[in-house]
Amino acid sequence: MNISKRQTSSVLQSWSKQGNLNPIPVKDSDGIYIWDHDGNRYTDMSSQLVNLNAGHKCKPIIEAIKKQAENYCYISPSYASEPRAELAEMLLSKAPENMGKVFFTNGGADANENAVKIAKLFTGRSKVFSRYRSYHGSTFGAGNLTGEPRRYPLEPGIPGFVKFFDPYIYRSGLPFQTEEEYTKFFTDRLREQIVYENPSEVAAIILETVTGSNGVIIPPVGYLKKVREICDEFGILMICDEVMTGFYRTGTFFGFENFNVVPDMITFAKGVNSGYVPLGGVIVSKEISAHFDNNLLSCGLTYSGHPLGCAAGIACLKFYEDNGIQENVIKTGEVLKNTLEKIAANHKNIGEIRSIGLFSAVEFVKDKQTREALVPYGKDPENLMGKIIGALAKKGFMTYSHENMVLICPPLIITPIQIEEELKKFDETITELGY
Repeated sequence: MNISKRQTSSVLQSWSKQGNLNPIPVKDSDGIYIWDHDGNRYTDMSSQLVNLNAGHKCKPIIEAIKKQAENYCYISPSYASEPRAELAEMLLSKAPENMGKVFFTNGGADANENAVKIAKLFTGRSKVFSRYRSYHGSTFGAGNLTGEPRRYPLEPGIPGFVKFFDPYIYRSGLPFQTEEEYTKFFTDRLREQIVYENPSEVAAIILETVTGSNGVIIPPVGYLKKVREICDEFGILMICDEVMTGFYRTGTFFGFENFNVVPDMITFAKGVNSGYVPLGGVIVSKEISAHFDNNLLSCGLTYSGHPLGCAAGIACLKFYEDNGIQENVIKTGEVLKNTLEKIAANHKNIGEIRSIGLFSAVEFVKDKQTREALVPYGKDPENLMGKIIGALAKKGFMTYSHENMVLICPPLIITPIQIEEELKKFDETITELGY
């Protein structure tokens, strides 16, 4: 039995109907490329799940894991561990000056769950606001934070989780002419909703700095600063979910740096060590960390600050610095954005390109004038998006879709020449499909 059949006969695959799966059997990988057992090469244009920022087979990260494994692979969070302390120090050195300590988790979902828990413990309040077009994880707590259809299996949900609308300008249908007008509209509605929900019971607002899988929705001018002002007005904590946007994905170390705002907590995972070992965490402000000097931090995980994950994180952050990754993201990101915009202009079913750094979404519509989505929200009865992804895969262009969007988020090591090579395949595929 081949590897694909062995896997499908014994493994439940995420986010999939199981009956007709045929996963590519991976034999090797290097940089931005993957090879199957027949020698076919594929280009990883999504960094797997927007986590493999340093690319495949990054030698410094691999060596760091090996070295740490020779000392000890695991030690309880109650022991002092040098890689745990060093990575926390490195993260704090990159965070805003108001940040005080790091609580490590296994990944992004439990980072967001623990951020909410910390917010409730710190404020003594019960409600948390998050957006409809958001994804914060699929565990029970993070799934209740999530606003899009992946939350449905968890319903009826946990009391106190309140949803509000993302500033999704392209699909808003509003008549405003400037981004500032959109900012005022959406933040006025948010403030009004907080008032209706009783501000003294709202512990936190959590939001993806740039909405990720739900369309790379970049906030309009002044939006995040206004959310910060609303939080300050009512004593609400602002939590920035940087699980996808952190570690230079958008051109800055954390995504919120693009918008001149400082949160109270930062959640992270994915790019902290490029997914080589599961790791995530919450960076909390000095005020919050001081609160727990004399109050119990009722949060704990067996694998909090796993030594192998932290060793990989240290090596990954050094790799970013030693190889000019930020500069490459800025330079190559411009090529990605400009090339996608040229492609979009020549296709009748590409409605909008949204791109910041190496974080891009291509939105497919039935008609550019009406902006009607190519597939209904939360559904794809004719598997139209699946067919697009399948056709791209046949050309070796590997990525994924969500709703009516195709995500293009390659490893941060990709070069301008490689971007142009791969987007040529994208353009050819969309042309052949008649979109």
